[in-house]
Amino acid sequence: MHTQTRLTIENHLEASFESLCSVTGGDINQAFKAELSDGRTVFIKTNPSAPSDFFKTEAQGLQWLRKPKVLEVPEVLGQSSEDQPAFLILEWLPSEAPSPDFHQVFGRGLALIHKSHPMQFGLEHDNYIGTLQQANKPEKSWSDFYREQRLRPQLRLACNNQRLGQGCVKALEAVMNRLESILAPEEPPARLHGDLWSGNLHVGPQGKPFLIDPSAYGGHREMDLAMMKLFGGFSQQTFDAYHETYPMEPGWEDRIELHQIYPLLVHVNLFGGHYAGTVERIAKRYS
Repeated sequence: MHTQTRLTIENHLEASFESLCSVTGGDINQAFKAELSDGRTVFIKTNPSAPSDFFKTEAQGLQWLRKPKVLEVPEVLGQSSEDQPAFLILEWLPSEAPSPDFHQVFGRGLALIHKSHPMQFGLEHDNYIGTLQQANKPEKSWSDFYREQRLRPQLRLACNNQRLGQGCVKALEAVMNRLESILAPEEPPARLHGDLWSGNLHVGPQGKPFLIDPSAYGGHREMDLAMMKLFGGFSQQTFDAYHETYPMEPGWEDRIELHQIYPLLVHVNLFGGHYAGTVERIAKRYS
């Protein structure tokens, strides 16, 4: 950790570091466990190249997911301001073995978070998915939001970086023109995590599920479920508990890949064109 960043964080916490060690915290940021002079233990993320609002929007997302008071979310202890080195301070959550009902608790909790409907498709501010800016301008319908705030920006970025072939681009444009007829029936916006792969579900104290690293917004709940299915890692017990609490609309499983186009385009833009073949296959299926 840079000396200036360390001094800024100590000043923010009004305590000095007794010890500081690196921990796993993802590929994007540096992550640390810090034991403080006042007896507290905290988790710190830093990123010297991050935009000034990078951790601010993550903190806002965590607090937004906390509002329904359903699932555990780490407490935000502080984040950098615009004129400081970028950091985020969270409560330290030691990892434990999952409780016997971990999967059911998570499935039911996620359903209830989705049921705590925000007022709109979108959010009052943009945020990030990975290192990419995520547009959240509110739209009147899910089909409009998915087209204009999710697919179109990522498609534009991928085209600018020449990561998609013309066949894929044409298929994606055809999908965007058909969204009203192929998406799920309209329902109220859901409170979404936004980047719900298994690495963003933490097993914390007492074996409870904790949501971390959100890219939160108001959207269709099939987005979170599609992301959960994309790379695996979630048990059938989780999905069963979810469906018992908040049943899905018929045909949702046939729309999983349709909602996976967005995170796959994000992966094209973050990690390279080897995801483009999957995007093209899915786009041609729905075009």
